[in-house]
Amino acid sequence: MEFSVFITIVALAVCTYLTRIVGYLAFADRKLSPKTMQVMQAVPGCVLISVIAPVILSGNVANMVAVGVTCLAMLRFSLLPTVLIAIITTGVLRQLGY
Repeated sequence: MEFSVFITIVALAVCTYLTRIVGYLAFADRKLSPKTMQVMQAVPGCVLISVIAPVILSGNVANMVAVGVTCLAMLRFSLLPTVLIAIITTGVLRQLGY
């Protein structure tokens, strides 16, 4: 694995983790409205989507089909099977040359 890829993965993991921790530390002693709590809970997902969206929209058929299959899987299965389906689908499609 290239060093830049490794650094990118670590930076994204730290960013995702910090969105959870900073929100908790900044608002731990405050009473937040239910709407604000919903927004705070959505922030890590938004960070993740901002990372994934360029890959989805890259024009790579394997990525776009895998995202579609993953979205269908998440409607039916829990997290672990959905992740496995996503990984397997992407891998198979890339091996097939899509």
